[in-house]
Amino acid sequence: MKVGIPSEISPNELRVAATPKTVKRLLKQGFDVYIQRNAGSKANYSDKEFEEAGAKLVNTAAEIYGQSDIVLKVKEPSSEEVAMMREGLVLLSYLWPAQNQDLLKQLADKKVNAIAMDAIPRISRAQKMDVLSSMANIAGYRSVIEASYFFGRFLNGQITAAGKVDPAKVLVIGAGVAGLAAIGAANSLGAIVRAFDTRKEVAEQIESMGAEFLTVEIEEDGATASGYSKEMSKEFIEAEMKLFLEQAAEVDIIITTAQIPGREAPKLIFDYHVAAMKPGSVIVDLAASTGGNCILTKNNEVYTTDNGVTIVGKLNQLPTQASQLYGNNLCHLLDDMGKGDKFKIDMNDAVISRAMVTHDGKINWPPAPLPVTAAKATTATAVVAVDPKEAEAKKSRQQSLSMLIRLVVIGGFLGIIGQFAPSDFVQHFTVFVLSVFVGWQLIWNVSHSLHTPLMALTNAISGIILVGGLIQVGSLADPLAHLPITILATIAILVASINIVGGFVVTHRMLKMFKK
Repeated sequence: MKVGIPSEISPNELRVAATPKTVKRLLKQGFDVYIQRNAGSKANYSDKEFEEAGAKLVNTAAEIYGQSDIVLKVKEPSSEEVAMMREGLVLLSYLWPAQNQDLLKQLADKKVNAIAMDAIPRISRAQKMDVLSSMANIAGYRSVIEASYFFGRFLNGQITAAGKVDPAKVLVIGAGVAGLAAIGAANSLGAIVRAFDTRKEVAEQIESMGAEFLTVEIEEDGATASGYSKEMSKEFIEAEMKLFLEQAAEVDIIITTAQIPGREAPKLIFDYHVAAMKPGSVIVDLAASTGGNCILTKNNEVYTTDNGVTIVGKLNQLPTQASQLYGNNLCHLLDDMGKGDKFKIDMNDAVISRAMVTHDGKINWPPAPLPVTAAKATTATAVVAVDPKEAEAKKSRQQSLSMLIRLVVIGGFLGIIGQFAPSDFVQHFTVFVLSVFVGWQLIWNVSHSLHTPLMALTNAISGIILVGGLIQVGSLADPLAHLPITILATIAILVASINIVGGFVVTHRMLKMFKK
């Protein structure tokens, strides 16, 4: 099958839907790759790089749309591009189906099977195909870099011979993928970072990234089953606006990330918030393309207000990096749909059926909601006070009874064997069984406080082997007379010692991962 990558005709779109690395991957997946000349020039990929990777260059977009079985794009196609598409073509691109109903009709009329990459459902299996998360990660990182540029000062605090520099204070509104990326970048640059989100569940994520989680006193959670925030009550919004006003007067940089799929971005920063900010402060609005979270944001513009606040409504896309990540997302999706000649459109697939916005000449939008496992109904239960001493005694009795039952079973088993086996065998077998029983009890009662459970158990087993080897060597009056036993015991001691020491070394390294 032929995969085609056309040039992006929008002057503001710098990305390309494939890179030399993803071209090699597509070839390994069994596809023939065709790319329009200069398609990657804005993203700093030359035609020579694509040719060396194995792609075939074509001169016009008409050749791509007319001869390819699958077309990979970034920005949604124009009417002129749709007119060049052949019937049965599979298109993978941003489409924004909720806002582009006319485009969906054009694609359906041409019988193009279009997959909206921005409509990939946010489920665990589809994370590797989630272009919104990939691009949001870049936007969050870039927002901090752009903010520091326009801020014109250090983000980290410093004490030098020339004087003291206070650290910048950064407020991130929204702790999705972009927000968390912004928090991580700002924190790594030494800023004091604060973050706000209506979803209480993200508090731990925010704090783990080194930021302070801000909230209002009203008990209301904005989390939904889809992972996006819901619209909050009037009382919550009023408290939220008051919090933002207090923070606006104190922080140096505000980064807003709140967006709602298919709708205009919610307004979070109003003119009185901007008026309260200090001269030289910066607002980076990542929702500028959908109306902006700040009421004063101008899409694709950077300007300074009368009171000296810079509002950034345009970010560098980092097209080289963004193209690579976007291309990876496309490869993952194609991989799931089938390699080479095994490629197929499976409308029973949860990802494909929801992202395939036009199929066989019909519009498939909006998709059916994802099935969600119903939460189990909770029933009220009476809480009965239990004496801790009585509970401990009961547990001890149960363990003693369990031990007694096991010993009776073992004794009965040995008694049966004793009726038929030689006396020497019974003696050795009894020692063996009791050793296994004692060892098992010892190993499974080892505390995991210094190790993971698996490592604690393996170290306990190694400890028993080590003790056994030492006893065996020490019990021999003449080790050289029993050379095979001495050699085996020595090997056991060596291997067990390596395992025990290695367990502590690995545990120490694991603990260091959680230290700054």
